[in-house]
Amino acid sequence: MLELRDVVLSFGDKAVLRDCSLSLASGGRLALMGPSGSGKTTLLRVALGLQMPDSGAVRCDFGRVSAVFQEPRLLPWRTALENVLLPLAADPDARENAMQWLDRLELKDAAALYPDELSGGMQQRVSLARAMAYRPDLLVLDEPFKGLDDELRLRVLKLLADSLGQTALLMATHSEEEARSLGCTILHYQSGQFV
Repeated sequence: MLELRDVVLSFGDKAVLRDCSLSLASGGRLALMGPSGSGKTTLLRVALGLQMPDSGAVRCDFGRVSAVFQEPRLLPWRTALENVLLPLAADPDARENAMQWLDRLELKDAAALYPDELSGGMQQRVSLARAMAYRPDLLVLDEPFKGLDDELRLRVLKLLADSLGQTALLMATHSEEEARSLGCTILHYQSGQFV
């Protein structure tokens, strides 16, 4: 279970989060939608424990949490495969699992390439492969599909929808189509609060 209760966060005089509350159980799927700069990414960072709120409570009981951000966040000195393998040290089937996800995301032939040899969309799919290969209990996505062309984006969305199972999903998106295709309940977010 992920629970945010009455979360408040300001940067200087700007209130970014105002009394935000949500709960997400295993298998649940929530999408935050709202204008750019409204605080969606900040709310995800608070949910992940990367940003402390000024007040309110955050509780996350999920054991394995993966996140995919707007930027790929790959280590430039590691290949695509090595980047996917990073969180899998304890997995005896790590290499096979990583290669399966690269293959599913149409990157099998790019496994030995370094991030600077990959397009932006390919880098983003490596990030998705890494997140999914970790077999998360909670997957947090921050607009991870924006670098993909329409046909590829639809294939990736279908793959994720078919693969999530009981993995809880919390995502920020500008696309109602993306939210619906992943089975999300949509929370509209504006000026630091749900509306």
